[in-house]
Amino acid sequence: MAKILLVEDDLTFAQMLLVFLQKHGHKVTSAQNVSSGLKLLEQHTFELLLLDYRLTDGTGLDVLAKTRDMGLSIPAIMMTSFNDVRTAVKAMRLGAFDYITKPVNPDELIMIMGHALANKTLAAELSEGPAFITGNSPQSVKLHDHIDLVAPTDMAVMIQGESGTGKEYVARMIHRQSKRSAKPFVAIDCGALSKDLASSELFGHVKGAFTGAIADKKGVFEWAEGGTLFMDEVGNLEYDVQVKLLRALQEKVIQPIGSNKNIPVNVRIITATNDDLLNSVGQGHFRQDLYHRINEFKIQLSPLRARGNDIDIFIKYFIQTANAELGRKVAGVSPEAKQALHKYDWPGNLRELNNVIKRMVLLTDGDIADVEALPDEMLFANPGNTASESDLKAQNEANEKNLIQKALHQVKYNKSKAAKLLNIDRKTLYSKIERYGLDN
Repeated sequence: MAKILLVEDDLTFAQMLLVFLQKHGHKVTSAQNVSSGLKLLEQHTFELLLLDYRLTDGTGLDVLAKTRDMGLSIPAIMMTSFNDVRTAVKAMRLGAFDYITKPVNPDELIMIMGHALANKTLAAELSEGPAFITGNSPQSVKLHDHIDLVAPTDMAVMIQGESGTGKEYVARMIHRQSKRSAKPFVAIDCGALSKDLASSELFGHVKGAFTGAIADKKGVFEWAEGGTLFMDEVGNLEYDVQVKLLRALQEKVIQPIGSNKNIPVNVRIITATNDDLLNSVGQGHFRQDLYHRINEFKIQLSPLRARGNDIDIFIKYFIQTANAELGRKVAGVSPEAKQALHKYDWPGNLRELNNVIKRMVLLTDGDIADVEALPDEMLFANPGNTASESDLKAQNEANEKNLIQKALHQVKYNKSKAAKLLNIDRKTLYSKIERYGLDN
C-alpha cells in the first residue's frame, strides 16, 4: 500500500513493527540511526516516515528536519517511550503529522497511518507551501509583478517583512517560476543555528572534524545543488559564518569543516529578514559586503493589516484548507465574526490568521463560524465584544500576549533577549509563543 521508512534503533521492536506493517501490505525499509536513515532518503522515495525519537546518533527530529531541508514533503509519525509534551510540540513545529508513545497500540498506529496517507496530498501542499494567494490590493499586485520579474533571473533576492507575512511562500513561488524549478528548494532557519554548528549545517563536515562528527555530512549548499537555498532570519548568522558565506557566494565553492577540498556549488540564494539589515550593518553586526551580495533585489511584504479587503480572500482560502485537513464543511463566517476579523490588527499576520481560522473551523459544527469560535484575546481586542469584562483569565491572557508581542518586536524577535526582558526562561517563552500563535 505505501512505501515506508522506519528509523528505529531497538532491533526487536523494529522487526516486530516491520512484520506487522508488511502483513498490512506496506513495503517497509528500516534504518537504525539518523545517518543511515538520511542515506536511504537520498537513494529512495518514501510515502511515510516512522521515526523513533531517541537514536544513537541523534533524534528522529533530526531526520524530520533534514527531510524539510531537502525539500521533501513526506508525512511523518514520531514514536517515543518518553511521553514528553515538549518533544511533541517540537515535532509538530517541524511538520510531524502525529506523535505516538510506546508501547505502540497497533490499531492506533494503523489508524494514524491511514489519516497521514489520506492527507498526503494536503500535507505535501502545506509543506511545500501552497500557491501564494493573489490579493486585489495595490500591495499584492506590486508583489506579484516583482515576483514575475525577478523569478526567471538568477539574482539574489532579499525578502523583508514582519513575522507571518509569508516570506517562505514568496521564496517558494520565486523558485517555482525560475529556471531552477526542477531542482531542490532547500530552506534553513538561520535563527535556529547554534554558533558551533552553523558552519556544519551550511557547508557540511567530514568524519572526525570535531567531537561528535561520527560521519561525513552534507551541508544545505550541497543539498540545494542546482536549485534554490532559502535562508530565513539571515541577520542572525554569527560574523565568522558571514565571512564563510560571502566566500561561498562570491567564489561559488564551499569547504566542509575538516576538509581541504573545495566543492563547487551552483545555488541561487534567497534570504529573508524581519528587520532592515542596514541597521545591523550600521551597528557592525552584519557585513556590508555580504548585505549587498544577497540584496540584488529586495521584496518588501506588507503586513496583513495594511492590505485592506485582501483579508476576505485569505479567510476563504484558509477555510478551504482547514476543511480539508479537519474533515469539516464550513462555508464561511458570520457577519459579526467577519467584522471582528477585519478590526483585529493581526500582529502575527497570515500565520496568525491561518491559526485562528483553523481553530474556528474546528469549533464549528454547522456551516457558518460565529464569534463564539474566535479566541478570547481577539474578542477583547475589538469593541462590542461578547465576552464578559469580568473574565479575568481571558483579560490576563490578552495582556500577556500583548506584552510578549511588544517584547519580541523590541528585540527584533531574538527569543533569548525577549525571555530576559520578560524575566522568564526560554522554555516558558517558547510555550507561550506556541500558545498564542506568535512563532516567528
